[in-house]
Amino acid sequence: MLYRRFGRTELQMPIFSCGGMRYQFKWQDVPFQEVPLDNQRNLEATIRRARELGINHIETARGYGSSEMQLGQILPAFPRQKSIVQTKVAPTASAREFRQTFEQSLAYLKLDYVDLLGLHGLNNEELYNNTFKPEGCIEVARQLRAEGKVRFIGFSTHGPTALIRKAIATDAFDYINLHWYYIFQNNWPAILDAQKHDMGVFIISPSDKGGKLYNPPQKLVDLCAPLSPIVFNDLFCLSHSQVHTLSVGASKPSDFDEHLKALDLLDCADAILPPILARLEETAIAILGENWYKTWNQGLPSHEATPGGINIPTILWLWNLANAYDLEEYAKMRYNLLGNGGHWFAGQPASQIETLDLQASLIRSPNAARIPNILKAAHARFGNEAVKRLSQQE
Repeated sequence: MLYRRFGRTELQMPIFSCGGMRYQFKWQDVPFQEVPLDNQRNLEATIRRARELGINHIETARGYGSSEMQLGQILPAFPRQKSIVQTKVAPTASAREFRQTFEQSLAYLKLDYVDLLGLHGLNNEELYNNTFKPEGCIEVARQLRAEGKVRFIGFSTHGPTALIRKAIATDAFDYINLHWYYIFQNNWPAILDAQKHDMGVFIISPSDKGGKLYNPPQKLVDLCAPLSPIVFNDLFCLSHSQVHTLSVGASKPSDFDEHLKALDLLDCADAILPPILARLEETAIAILGENWYKTWNQGLPSHEATPGGINIPTILWLWNLANAYDLEEYAKMRYNLLGNGGHWFAGQPASQIETLDLQASLIRSPNAARIPNILKAAHARFGNEAVKRLSQQE
């Protein structure tokens, strides 16, 4: 395994982390007796495999149902000083509730402290306020650090880049978990800000939210050759020194295997990546048109400033991915989260597009005349039954 300094924490972080949201039994708390033996054995085998590979960073959250409780059956078996354990707690309006929730996490994990405590889902102004208001959640996190129950404080986010940068600018955090990978590079300014503040940078779900790359369309496979889409995306992310670790949301021990292929290629990424990057860009321009490719996201309104709350930037982004790279199933999955993802995936689909006048909200876009018809086509193509986030599922 390769390791990188995780910002001012000074932790030596493996470049791949073991994410804890796909091997647990349930997305709800259950008594340990209800966990099937084969599920627990698989979880423990996954953790052992991670440790054998040198992946000593185990990341979970109170919001991941039975994950913490199940991890608590195995994490204490490993030398504590050689483990980096991270959990996350949502920044609630009640600071007292935030503390109680953290204490529950610590009890489930059967640890005296966690190395990293993340404020989970700093996604909008309300949650930002819950964090930074007087006697808010950040104060509780600092108290927990003073008590020795937390070593470092960070936050995870699915929010807009401007809000992420605002949170980074407070200098209240030691690290950040955020989305950034080849198909979604919007948050690069936030990563540069994090570097200026010497924060650790953890990339959330680069293989799943980064395009469901474990089940890629043949077109993407061909475009990424000779690498697999997973290895290409890993190298793309890790070739940027500002990025310290990528989450592998393993559901079984073998899920690490494809990622390991990137280890021996990282030193020559500068030679391997350019032809693939050029091929991906050339393909997108050929299909989408150069003008659209370069200007589609200019002058777009936020969903809050759009009639019906339509998330125009996200819908156009998904439209581009489906057309350029055949990421059809990914686009459908993400599109149908609109209206159902809450602050984790904000905004609405274009289901009401026929009844809405978008002219005023698109006045700054050079593509204002085209966009309404694309939104109609996207809804007809992607719209289906509502999709739930994993945490909303039984």
